Amino acid sequence: MPEQASPLVMLVAGEASGDRHAASLFTELRKQIPRVRGIGMGGPLMRAAGVDIVQDSSGLAVIGVAEVVKHYAEIRRVLRGMQSLACERRPDLLVCVDYKEFNFHLARKAKACGLKVLFYVGPQFWAWRPGRVRAYGRVVSHMAVIFPFEVPHYQAAGVPVTYVGHPLAGKVQAAKTREEALRAHGLQGEGPIVALLPGSRVNEIKRLLPVMLESAKQLARRVPHVRFILARSPSLDQALLRDRVEQTSVPVQMIDGIDYDVLQCCDAAITSSGTATLEIALLGVPMVIIYRLSAFSYWLGRLLVSIPYIGLPNILSGRPIVREFIQHAANPSNIAGEIERILTDPVYSQQMRDDLGRVREILGPGGGSENLANLAAHLLQEETLHPDRQTKEALGR
Repeated sequence: MPEQASPLVMLVAGEASGDRHAASLFTELRKQIPRVRGIGMGGPLMRAAGVDIVQDSSGLAVIGVAEVVKHYAEIRRVLRGMQSLACERRPDLLVCVDYKEFNFHLARKAKACGLKVLFYVGPQFWAWRPGRVRAYGRVVSHMAVIFPFEVPHYQAAGVPVTYVGHPLAGKVQAAKTREEALRAHGLQGEGPIVALLPGSRVNEIKRLLPVMLESAKQLARRVPHVRFILARSPSLDQALLRDRVEQTSVPVQMIDGIDYDVLQCCDAAITSSGTATLEIALLGVPMVIIYRLSAFSYWLGRLLVSIPYIGLPNILSGRPIVREFIQHAANPSNIAGEIERILTDPVYSQQMRDDLGRVREILGPGGGSENLANLAAHLLQEETLHPDRQTKEALGR
């Protein structure tokens, strides 16, 4: 790449976790290529990292067939806009971060326009629809995966692939001591602390938060002096959570984001399935995982999903080290009963902590964002800038 080149990278993330991963990637990429520019779709973290956000991803994070159908028109409108943007601006590299179905269609259009596509966090084909491996191979230039066991599957399908490591490995750690964090957040006092993490999607909040708050009410009657904190995703409207919290009789303290300093102080957590389960595991906090979908999405999932677990700690361990309550089983009685056991049975909770400690060993030492940036930089340097962009930059000098 010419010394004065100013490569353009387009990054597309549709959820809070993808926003975080894309922001980390761009931050690391800037260390290697200071003149790199970023545009794309994402949230506040990508914007803070210096990416020009042309499409805010807030409100696009939906899961389940019924939910996607409900928001189909809006998602399709945004997809067409991002497809047009990619083919008009012709970035030197398109980085699709998770958000699988949306990014698959974006990658297919971009590849047809002659663009180089790096897909990060591949589809969990090992859990369902294994035939998708070859389909993704036709629309991407390179696949970056976060688990080592994924590599042979892509290689067998002839898809260029690199294991970069999980972006959370080595990064999920508190900056303060437990005592410092307790003081900083006003959490000193008697009684255990339970974290409520309902997720980063609006439909997750609507389905899961009422169940979590009712579980908290039952726990408050069973466990003396128990206290609750609620993690709010930065991509969510605070009023969405506040209105629901104010309707419950149990005091709940809200915090912004998944604050590792605060979470390390927790004795247990009630969390939705997703990236948060891995963050909680890496902090060694005992948990229960819950999830609810529309009836149709749940029925379809049972037909297609081929693995017995939904929580990443259980998937990585290959066994149920934490309890999962799905659909109708995700009720206050079951949830409160499991958290009560964690809080009152020290042998049970310590065994869970020990098992969660092994999840950290499975993920390895970390460096995922740096490794991904190295891969992105390599792909950028394989060829010079697109000729039309070289001409524009030459005219600008």
